[in-house]
Amino acid sequence: MQHTILNKPIDYSSSESSGSIILGAGCFWGVERKFWSLPGVQMTSVGYAGGHAADPTYESVCSGSTGHTEVVKIQFDSSILSLKELLKIFWECHDPTQGNRQGNDIGTQYRSACFCENEDDLEVAKKTFQQYQENLLGAGYGNITTEMKVLQEYYLAEEYHQQYLDKNPNGYCGIGGTGCTFDM
Repeated sequence: MQHTILNKPIDYSSSESSGSIILGAGCFWGVERKFWSLPGVQMTSVGYAGGHAADPTYESVCSGSTGHTEVVKIQFDSSILSLKELLKIFWECHDPTQGNRQGNDIGTQYRSACFCENEDDLEVAKKTFQQYQENLLGAGYGNITTEMKVLQEYYLAEEYHQQYLDKNPNGYCGIGGTGCTFDM
């Protein structure tokens, strides 16, 4: 399977200052589009994580029976784009206080999630969480409900979901932030 924007195999791997993170911020189509063109991003793919069922399908995830959420795996060159910079974009591109929804997309598969490679990355994520939480509270928003942990398993979504908004430019994208920002 070839990435339609980055023109590399979707299972691309590089040893050049690479890191990866898996983020859920609502419908994965719009989240993937948010990240695929950033300088330093080497690969994006959409998939499912955070649940209990092995080898989930889109239909099973949408049923709510798997516990998985729609996510985007982002591989990046950390010498160009830091984990903190990626997390800042993540927090600001959606409303992490909405629980099991993003806008009109409702269900556990649309919950906010941050799955890190290791404990060190998780600590970085928790620090950005705290910074953003303070700004949200100051702006009248509630508590962040984002699930945060070290990744257990990531399942690649079906091919037709990969780079969906490149293949379907007029497709629906429910991603939208709160308007709050924060300094790192």
